[in-house]
Amino acid sequence: MSTTDSSALRPTLGTLQLWGIAVGLVISGEYFGWSYGWASAGTLGFLVTAIFVAAMYTSFIFSFTELTTSIPHAGGPFEYSRRAFGSVGGYLAGAATLIEFVFAPPAIALAIGAYLNVQFPSINPKAIAVGAYVVFMALNIVGVQIAASFELFVTILAIVELLVFMGVVAPDFSMSHFMQGGWAGADSFSIGSLSGIMAAIPFAIWFFLAIEGVAMAAEEAKTPKRSIPIAYIGGILTLVVLAIGVMVFAGGSGDWKALSNINDPLPQAMKRVVGDSSGWLHMLVWLGLFGLIASFHGIILGYSRQIFALSRAGFLPKMFAEVHPRFKTPHKAILAGGVVGILAIFSDEWLTFGGQTLTANIVTMSVFGAILMYILSMASLFKLRRTEAALARPFRAPGFPLVPAFALAASVVCMVTMVYYNRLIAGIFVGLLAVGYAYFLTTRSRREAVEEELVPAIASAE
Repeated sequence: MSTTDSSALRPTLGTLQLWGIAVGLVISGEYFGWSYGWASAGTLGFLVTAIFVAAMYTSFIFSFTELTTSIPHAGGPFEYSRRAFGSVGGYLAGAATLIEFVFAPPAIALAIGAYLNVQFPSINPKAIAVGAYVVFMALNIVGVQIAASFELFVTILAIVELLVFMGVVAPDFSMSHFMQGGWAGADSFSIGSLSGIMAAIPFAIWFFLAIEGVAMAAEEAKTPKRSIPIAYIGGILTLVVLAIGVMVFAGGSGDWKALSNINDPLPQAMKRVVGDSSGWLHMLVWLGLFGLIASFHGIILGYSRQIFALSRAGFLPKMFAEVHPRFKTPHKAILAGGVVGILAIFSDEWLTFGGQTLTANIVTMSVFGAILMYILSMASLFKLRRTEAALARPFRAPGFPLVPAFALAASVVCMVTMVYYNRLIAGIFVGLLAVGYAYFLTTRSRREAVEEELVPAIASAE
């Protein structure tokens, strides 16, 4: 195996493009998915959940940035955990990240279908979802520079559209609408409210899910040690402000219960304010697609780099580490993740259960992968501070050890809570990890052969 042309990524990304990836990966979470949390927690209960999760993500990103700038590797969390805990730790982090990034796109693709279905009711949303995969896999294969520039463009449009949404519904905003039945359907807090707050955790995480995907573009950044901290910190601050704003304005525009179990809460919220035929509504549907497209497109970039890195390190079949001879992108990794995502779109029979929609269950599966990866990443930060004290750290986690300790503890709380409220999905998640581990055990000889050549190349890049 060679780390030259056949498995080398080209460094072309600047700071603004990385910020676009950071925000774009996540911004679809402001458009849909989060409102499922209202169904269990109510608006006020979910606001508590969202603030807790926002604090977790902020502390996590400030800590995670230390790892990303110290070890700018396309594998991201996979490589951090492998450095800290060996091949088994690398496998767990890599598999968790892969589940997060492979299951998030089909949920977003279904939302793209739902948004277009508002405009064209005769079109099957699943057909649109598959079409989105075909178009954006092709765009990612053509080249990361083109892909990142497109990502920045649609991300800026998506941010503008969220601001427009808040401005349009603001005249009809009423805090009484937002607060009515805000504690899991009741007007005052109770023990039942606490249960709903905890059950809503996956949907608050959806607000910020996948921002860590910037780590998987680290090898393609021109100046990762400078640009990644700016992209991460600017990205998380942008997303926190947008998430709280969109949630409060949508909930205060009318009966929030009508928005709590659907894939297109923003168009539906705007529809009751401006009417079915308003140009504002049509603009939201069309421009709102940019938010979904930004995340969908960005996460395809993320999952492909994770598959690529795992394959290059010997954890997945060798063919997925091949780079397109002309475009220098991991084309086979892009296609492989797309096949899994398209299958998930048509998995109604085995992923629709527990009173949740297909989209809600796919979101929850993706979140399970994310939370396991967060736990392993924060544990890796503590371990590497001790075992690799001399490692160059261009950015150091502020408030160490308290800030990363909070991120770690909050992630553990989220994991325990999610298992309790989503036992069947948790069982499927563990089953996927077990199947992957069985394959992992068969790859030992290849992993050992690869490591002697790959590790020095990575170390020199640092």
